[in-house]
Amino acid sequence: TASVCRGPQRHPVLSDDLAARVRANLARIEARVAEACRAAGRARDEVLLLAVSKEQPLESLCALHDAGVRDFGENRVQAYVQRTMDLAARADIRWHLIGPVQTNKARFLAEHRPALLHTVDRDALVAALEKRLDAGDPPLPCLLELNVDREPQKAGVLPEGLDALADRVAASPRLALRGVMAIPAQGERDAVRAAFDRVRQAAETVRDRVSGGPPVLSMGMSGDFEDAIACGSTLVRVGTALFGPRGQRC
Repeated sequence: TASVCRGPQRHPVLSDDLAARVRANLARIEARVAEACRAAGRARDEVLLLAVSKEQPLESLCALHDAGVRDFGENRVQAYVQRTMDLAARADIRWHLIGPVQTNKARFLAEHRPALLHTVDRDALVAALEKRLDAGDPPLPCLLELNVDREPQKAGVLPEGLDALADRVAASPRLALRGVMAIPAQGERDAVRAAFDRVRQAAETVRDRVSGGPPVLSMGMSGDFEDAIACGSTLVRVGTALFGPRGQRC
């Protein structure tokens, strides 16, 4: 039977064909994650699979949710806010914001709090979040985004600034430091794995300031998540391998 993708507005009924394709994609990725964990001598439940849903049709998100996925990641603040409203009826979804945040967008995160913000990378953003977040709410869980390969076009704190930023976030009553996120530069496999190792080592240096549970190490995407798991990732961000190319239906 088909299921209905419900939000505040009417959405198309999900076809059995779409649901079957999504389940097949998810099964393939789950098998790869499980094998990567086994090869690394790690338990499967040490690694969270985050479905990166940016630019994907709403029906595909609904189908993946129906298949059991609960963690979804959006890259743009406006798109994230819209998704949370469109899928408000699916209240058990845990939304992650994984893209850069301008300081003037902090107010949206106060109104639509993500389960985890992956991209805290500067004092100005911390200050903007502190100004907007309600003192009566629990601290907002967040990761420090590390620019591990020092790429000028990328967001992220440089390695030498990570320790001070960790201190700043850990001291904030509005934020809860949960760990580190990074996206290594594209390159040869050995170079990417070396970058993953550097991220893991950097994350260890701020581990003592992490609160709210075991530290989160968010690294690895569709093309390299097995290597990321081998290097200690606890959260892999998979989009293309689950949904197909962005903007293309499953």
